[in-house]
Parts: sequence; C-alpha cells; structure tokens
Amino acid sequence: MAQSTLWRKIQELEAAGVITQRVALLDAGKVGCKLTVLASITLVDHNEATVQGFQRLIETQAEVTECFSTSGQADYSLKIRVVDVEAYEAFMTHTLLRSNYVREVQSSFVLKELKHTTALPL
Repeated sequence: MAQSTLWRKIQELEAAGVITQRVALLDAGKVGCKLTVLASITLVDHNEATVQGFQRLIETQAEVTECFSTSGQADYSLKIRVVDVEAYEAFMTHTLLRSNYVREVQSSFVLKELKHTTALPL
C-alpha cells in the first residue's frame, strides 16, 4: 500500500472514531515503574456522589494506568505502576484509603508479566 493511501486510511479511521489516539509505548522498567499492582477496590457505598468522586480521584492519579468497573465482590479493578513497594504503600495509604470513597483495597503484586499487548483481536 502506498504511504499516501495508508495515511488517508489512518485519517479516515481517526475521523470515524475507530482510532481514538496515537501513543508511544514505553518500557515501564526503563522509566522507573518497575512494580505493577493489581488492586481490587470496594467503595463505601454506591450512591452517585461516591461513584463520581471515585472516578474523579482515579482520573487524576498518574500511577493508575487502567481502571475497570467490575462485577463480583470488588467494585473496581485498578492497574497501578509505581517504582517500588514503598511507593505503592504510600499511594494506597495516602490516596486510596484516605479518600472518602474507598472502603477496602485488596492488592496483588505482579511477579512476572507473561503477556502485554495493546493490539485488539481483529
């Protein structure tokens, strides 16, 4: 495919909202984010003010790279990238647990990443 044709196709996909953004993928370890934590969050309640407050809180936290509203015991699942365990403990204690929205945090530390991709199964 010619470069101009490919560029037009990319622009069409962006205009249609299929491509939502373009990013550079960084090696987390090389930029100092060596620890990945998967945190299950339970909110204090499910009223609209709590849900919106929690969402606003999470949007402002650079450490949280992914956030999902989930079914099951936890209300949300977070993927958190930090330098080390001490940095996570500070984030959990000072940000998550001190907020008015979070009742409980269950944390799992990633020991080894077996697969990481941003590609969708098209």
